[in-house]
Amino acid sequence: MSRFNFVSFFLTLCLATLTNSYGIKGVCSGVNTATGQRPFRQEFSKFKDSGPVFDLYILSLEQFQQRNQSALLSYYQVAGIHGHPYISWDGVQGNYQAGYCTHGSILFPSWHRPYMAAYEQILWANAQRIAATYPVVQRSTYEAAAITFRIPYWDWAINSTMPDPINDPMITVNSPHGLVNMANPLYNYTFHPQPSATDFPPNDSLAKYHSTVRSPDAAGQSQSSVSNQILQANAQAILVLSYQLIADQSDYAPFSNTGYTDGRGGNYNSLENMHDAIHAFVGNGGHMSIIPYASFDPIFYLHHANVDRLFAIWQAIYPNSYTTSEVNAQGTFTISPGTNDTLYSPLTPFHSNYNGTLYTSKTARYTRHFGYSYPEVVDWGINATQLSSNTRANLNNLYNPTGSIATRPLLHKRSNGTAPCARSNATTEVIEYQYSINIRVDKSALHRPFFIHFFLGPVPSSPAAWPTAQTLIATHSILYYASSITNIKRTTYGQLPLNHALEGINSPLDPDCVVQLLKEALCWRVQDFQGQHVDTGEVANLKIFVVGREVVEHGLRDRFPAYGEWSILREATDGKVGGLGRGEGM
Repeated sequence: MSRFNFVSFFLTLCLATLTNSYGIKGVCSGVNTATGQRPFRQEFSKFKDSGPVFDLYILSLEQFQQRNQSALLSYYQVAGIHGHPYISWDGVQGNYQAGYCTHGSILFPSWHRPYMAAYEQILWANAQRIAATYPVVQRSTYEAAAITFRIPYWDWAINSTMPDPINDPMITVNSPHGLVNMANPLYNYTFHPQPSATDFPPNDSLAKYHSTVRSPDAAGQSQSSVSNQILQANAQAILVLSYQLIADQSDYAPFSNTGYTDGRGGNYNSLENMHDAIHAFVGNGGHMSIIPYASFDPIFYLHHANVDRLFAIWQAIYPNSYTTSEVNAQGTFTISPGTNDTLYSPLTPFHSNYNGTLYTSKTARYTRHFGYSYPEVVDWGINATQLSSNTRANLNNLYNPTGSIATRPLLHKRSNGTAPCARSNATTEVIEYQYSINIRVDKSALHRPFFIHFFLGPVPSSPAAWPTAQTLIATHSILYYASSITNIKRTTYGQLPLNHALEGINSPLDPDCVVQLLKEALCWRVQDFQGQHVDTGEVANLKIFVVGREVVEHGLRDRFPAYGEWSILREATDGKVGGLGRGEGM
């Protein structure tokens, strides 16, 4: 089969839009159907140096963004699936003023998988057409790159700030017409035309912008450096949370979203907890931080490809746990609040074929269905046990190479009966101990999105300095957005690590000493996404408390640490506004 016919065949087979539905089949090319080997989605810092495939990515994204906004497969319409303009896509009708996205739901990880696959499928099709237009001397190289084209991801756990090409308004690539310096489609998306008042309500703070923005200043200009400073200030917390979530959470339900917890008050971390943080830090009052507008920012897709990657890594390690039945308290464009989400709930509006069949969590479970994988998940040619072991080793090598993430020899047990906070060189046993801050709050507590900044020590007097203060431990984000169905009371859960903030403390950090320190020095401040201070007492049903546990590191690359049960250290927050006190129940 000639190359031209090969490309045409796959475009027809994988990407054809028939009269009924747009089938999201994933990308078929580059897949070894005999072995199951598939091209990887690559981390952006490596992908940006990949030459032809990066050129095709930028040019394909530019072409995607320039498509008429009324077209089904335009950037505007595809981005609009997630939130505004709250209209049907691909014929899937809804009843509520909300997007299709399933936040705070057991469906959160699986819903975003076909969404990213649709985005990848569209860019892949663009790449095939563009590659065929290069001069003959370059064409075969670009056509080969196009066949294995997959979208990149931004691994914010180890590359804490947005990579340089994303921060620049202009970018240089090799186009079919030679080197061109062009407007960077990763920097922003410019609406053409500006959305109507029906699509973007004029009372929304972002409706006035003609292009997407990050950390906008008073003049509405993006300040990528500010977003990166906030990301950097939270870098250690994000890395710790990313590793611990996968190393410690083997149950899909609490892993998947911020609306679920085990009920014991211990592990409040989740995939969505970290997802929310990156949205808030990148956007910081701009489009990424406001859920109905977030998907218009091009970095959304780099972010969500990494969310999908962490999901895929988790699945490879824990293959037997998956979607259970859970009440969807929030609802979506098509899901009524109070509906039971299950393995078979339709992931609207994503069709798995051209005949109107909608994806479910069951049919969207595996990345191999969509024709890609990630470098940490090589799932061909081995059994499930080997895959789990290899993936654990890969994650350890990447996120925990020293085997001591967020822990330190902390608890000193002495044979001489010395008080636990006294310094002594005589020890008979050293184990590791780990501390975290848990946050429980109504998502609609302020009826607008907000940050909770945590500090160990003095708090700057100016709220503008809080997100990057020297005493900042980390920041928790609440991505509330107003709609006809989001005023429903819904508890959300989050967690932040503490150990990295205790590294400069000389005393042995056993629980008695830590509680004593936190009683004196731990504090928090609330700030909305416009930068305004909010009195903590105004945050309805806020409960903050400290938890601790023992951790045993095995020292083996294909094993995770053994985590003990969390203990609630009530005295650390007793008497503080929003803190869980000694006499309060969970």
